[in-house]
Amino acid sequence: RKIIRIKIKKLPDLVRQACSTIKTDYKTGRPEKFTLEQKVMLFLYARFMRKSNRGMEEIMLWLKPFGCDVSYKTIERLYSDPLVKAALHNLFIILLSEDKPSGNYAGDGTGYSLSVEDHYRTNVRKKGKKFAYFFSLIDLETGMYAACGVSFRSEMDAFNKAMSFVKENNLPIESIRLDRYYSSRKVIKQFNKLVLLFLIPKKNLVKLGLGWYRIFQRILLDALAYLAEYYQRNLSESGFSADKGRFGSLIRQKRDDRKETALFT
Repeated sequence: RKIIRIKIKKLPDLVRQACSTIKTDYKTGRPEKFTLEQKVMLFLYARFMRKSNRGMEEIMLWLKPFGCDVSYKTIERLYSDPLVKAALHNLFIILLSEDKPSGNYAGDGTGYSLSVEDHYRTNVRKKGKKFAYFFSLIDLETGMYAACGVSFRSEMDAFNKAMSFVKENNLPIESIRLDRYYSSRKVIKQFNKLVLLFLIPKKNLVKLGLGWYRIFQRILLDALAYLAEYYQRNLSESGFSADKGRFGSLIRQKRDDRKETALFT
């Protein structure tokens, strides 16, 4: 918590740094009311407050004496603003460069409701257009996210997007712990033999293959040590619990690109 407080205090400086590298061409039309830095801070403030766009408009009215007068439409458009998205991406990269991931990760997926009627916990199937899927890769040493993926198709698609982010940014990866849902030979083939995989096989496993052979060798060598490593993936569940407690488990945006921005933040 102390580390988080320090990071939040540094947030304005980090946002300024994230926005400084973004250059845009001059365009005609009405001048912007806010700078990019102000837009990003307003967007993050709206996410931290866990309010709807109209709710945030009412809150900003109380800050009108300080020069803050924002409509709910302005806040809504921030979710699809390409410059805000670029700044958020830069901010995440800056945080990664400061934390320097160790390469030892735990990964898991969860879902967010897109409708008040269907709650992710109560709906058994958890499929369809009423849910969004989120996969996070969390660093065991820092406790911070190293990569994440958002999908409206499946948790596996969200996992593949997160792994693409890892490859694109050349993040070190020495070991990874994944839920049984990801225990397939297709997933195992994504990692080279130097990466230590901690997986539990599915009940319908028929063919081992070389990847599963290496995993079973480590299990037979020391099963308790293997399981102790595997269950460190519970850190992902703690992260999801903290996120949903702070930001809620319901995504209020209607457009897919805005939903994705909300989940990434």
